[in-house]
Amino acid sequence: MRLHDTVRGEVVPFEPGPEVSIYVCGITPYDATHLGHAFTYLTFDLLIRRLEDLGHTVRMVRNVTDVDDSILPKARELKVDYQALAAVEMAHFEADMEALNMRPAAVEPWATETIDEMHDLIQRLSDNGHTYTVDGTTYFDVSTSESFGSLSGYDEATMRDLAAERGGHPDDPRQRNPLDFVLWQPSTPGEPAWNSPFGPGRPGWHIECSAMAMANLGETIDLHGGGDDLVFPHHECEDAQSRGATGQPLARHWMHVGMVAYEGTKMSKSLGNLVFVRMLRNLHDPRAIRVALLGHHYRAGFEWFDTDIDDGITRLERLVAAERRPSGPDPAPTLAAVRAALDDDLDTPTALDAIDVLAGAILAHSGDDPTAPAGLREAAGLLGIHLEATEPVDAPSGT
Repeated sequence: MRLHDTVRGEVVPFEPGPEVSIYVCGITPYDATHLGHAFTYLTFDLLIRRLEDLGHTVRMVRNVTDVDDSILPKARELKVDYQALAAVEMAHFEADMEALNMRPAAVEPWATETIDEMHDLIQRLSDNGHTYTVDGTTYFDVSTSESFGSLSGYDEATMRDLAAERGGHPDDPRQRNPLDFVLWQPSTPGEPAWNSPFGPGRPGWHIECSAMAMANLGETIDLHGGGDDLVFPHHECEDAQSRGATGQPLARHWMHVGMVAYEGTKMSKSLGNLVFVRMLRNLHDPRAIRVALLGHHYRAGFEWFDTDIDDGITRLERLVAAERRPSGPDPAPTLAAVRAALDDDLDTPTALDAIDVLAGAILAHSGDDPTAPAGLREAAGLLGIHLEATEPVDAPSGT
């Protein structure tokens, strides 16, 4: 298997041992699951399926960021408890993931359940000379990290711009360096607070994932991933603080998924143009959503148009119809082609095309191999598509 590695900037061999440790950054549960989430988690679902097909045992951890600078303001706006908001949105998220046939995480730690581990990690950083405290806020000093910037490869100006855009405060005069980031901070009135060796308060965003990853997978894991908007600052900061505490990289391989736009515009909550999974699966078979997403390579990013679901429905209808036929051509070449495509940096468009070709041949009565329908089912199953239909493929499913 060969996968793109963000640090090296190229597709390289991915050669883990028999047991594979994967950490995927999860959601901050303050709004519904959108197609960007679905596309990201579909990518890692496919990776896990192929690794298991190759004989590996996979332990995937996906966190829940239930306390940070996004969920707390949303809870105040809605006049609800932040934990109640998280519980409701996580229930919706899990229903969406199940509908799309995503593998559940082996462990799904919540940030608020890992506070002690965060304290321990910050203390290790402090002992190693990587922190300073101003007005009750403890910062990571990036000048003490020789590797800072090596994950993203961005220059300082770009990092400053992205830090300002994505939750950092490069112009805060309390920071020694513009790219320093918060490890622990005082809570404002109405926010949750925990006692700590650094004063009462709550964690910064980045320390949460390092603590949850290391607590559940160890100090260095095989692969860490998420959307490519997390490359900087989140994953850069994660890696820097993890190296600062342990002297080792957090992950051997970093994998990032392209963003999904909507009809020419970046999807974002501020623009109000998110396409929600729950909305789509109320109208269409969730398998058609999955098929539509599989038509895009995970690194490319793409624009979703409302008509894209039509392609997913059409392709799914053909697959379901072909699976019901009694015979067709030898499916072995298709199975080999699908596996080869997945091993080539998860090339799902090529894999899906190979399955389409087999389905077309079966429907055209080409060949009399009785194993063709079962082979088609197996090939589709490698992509997480179940073909045993119990209802029309365009019928509403779920609530």
